[in-house]
Amino acid sequence: QSSMVEYVSPEGLRVDGRRAKELRKVECGMGIFASADGSAFFQQGNTLAIAAVYGPREITRGPSLHDRATINCQYSMATFSTRERRRRTRDKRATEISLVMRQTFESVLLTNLFPRSAINIFVQILQADGGTRCCAINAATLALVNAGIPMRDMVCSVAAGCIEGTPLLDLNFIEDSAGGPDLPVALLPKSGKVTLLQMDSKLSLDLFKQVVQLAVEGCHTINDVMTAAIRDQAVSLLGARGTLFTSAMQDRTDEDEDEPITSTADFGGEDPMY
Repeated sequence: QSSMVEYVSPEGLRVDGRRAKELRKVECGMGIFASADGSAFFQQGNTLAIAAVYGPREITRGPSLHDRATINCQYSMATFSTRERRRRTRDKRATEISLVMRQTFESVLLTNLFPRSAINIFVQILQADGGTRCCAINAATLALVNAGIPMRDMVCSVAAGCIEGTPLLDLNFIEDSAGGPDLPVALLPKSGKVTLLQMDSKLSLDLFKQVVQLAVEGCHTINDVMTAAIRDQAVSLLGARGTLFTSAMQDRTDEDEDEPITSTADFGGEDPMY
C-alpha cells in the first residue's frame, strides 16, 4: 500500500498539499473549562487535543514528597477520535505517553515551590490524525500556563520524520503509517534544550541531524503561535478587569454625585480629619 502512495510529488508537494518543511494549520486557546484551574485546546491540522490542570493542591491522603510537588499525567484518546471506534481497554501506548509527559514537565515546572502537593494534568485526544503526543504536550503546556503554575520555560513539541530519503515536518496519519522514522521532539525555546526525543526506527546520522533540526525549527514556530495565544488571553483578562474597574469607578462617581457635601475636602480644601 505504501508503494502505491506518492508521499512527495516531483513538485515537492505532500499528500495534503504541504511542502516538506511546512507545518499544518495550528489553532489553540485557553480557559475552555471553568471547573479546572487551567485548561486549553491545541489543534494541529485534524488532530485536536484538550487539556485540564488541577492544582497545585495539598495532599491530605496517601504518600507525598516533602520537598516538591507530585506531578500526575493522564493521556487518553476518545473512542471516537479515529475512524475505527476504539475500545475502552487499558492502552499501553497511552500509559507510555502519560509517563513521557510526566517526565517532560518534571524538568520544567518549579515543583519545589509546592511541597506536599499534587499537580494533575489530564489530556484527551478528541480527533487523531498524527502527532497526537506532541499536540498533547502543547495543550498541557497552555493549560499549565492558564493555571498560573510557574515554569522555567515553555514546552513546545512537534514530530518530524523521513520518507524515501526526504525529511518531513509534522507528519499526518498517512505519512506516519508509511513505516519511516518518526521523531517526536519537545523543546524549551528560551534555552534551546531538547527535553524529549524519541525514535522508533533506524536512521542514518546525516538524516538524523536534518530531521532533528527540522523539528527544532518547527518547535520555534509553534512557540510563536502559543506565545501569541497567551498574550491574547492576557490582554482579554486585562481588558475584562479594566472594564470592571471602570464600571466600579463610574458607580462610585454616581453615588458621590447623589451625596450631600459634608466636608471642605469636597471643594478641594483641607480635610477636617487633619
